Amino acid sequence: MQVITGPAEVLPNNLYAKVAGYRHQVFVEQLGWALHTENGMESDQFDRADTVYVVAQDDNGHISGCARLLPTSRPYLLGEIFPQLLNGLAPPCSPEVWELSRFAAVDLNGQAKMPGQFSSSGARKLLEESVACAVSHGAKRLITVSPIGVERLLSRSEYHAHRAGPPMIIGGHPIFACWIDLD
Repeated sequence: MQVITGPAEVLPNNLYAKVAGYRHQVFVEQLGWALHTENGMESDQFDRADTVYVVAQDDNGHISGCARLLPTSRPYLLGEIFPQLLNGLAPPCSPEVWELSRFAAVDLNGQAKMPGQFSSSGARKLLEESVACAVSHGAKRLITVSPIGVERLLSRSEYHAHRAGPPMIIGGHPIFACWIDLD
């Protein structure tokens, strides 16, 4: 697994384009989310210079997982687009709280036998690497905006996680906000 940071133009080997293409395949094509795409790539206003990416690649450079980490001291997905998932609470704004979003662990090339996006060993490893990366940037807590299936992954992890509010159906998909304590 490789941790990459920065905007698309400074990432090695056009890796950001591969991540954006992977996100399109997973979130738009497989999950049916209505997201902004261009030329088969998914990105939004939160993919910027201070965004931190965690990317899982195989030996051939095929992506099998990704996660996006954003400091909540700047605009982020939950705070800007889905604050209703916080059940009336103010969105966090702290250098010690980072958002985990665009988390996916799907082997689109069929190289690994994965039981599901949120129940595979790859998903657990991606979560561990995402947490380690967030901690290295000063995070003490993560907040997510995620599909309900992430709860299954979190319940099997070593992290203390709990809902920030009840799940909601948005765009026809059940999603929720979740706190992950990192101490």
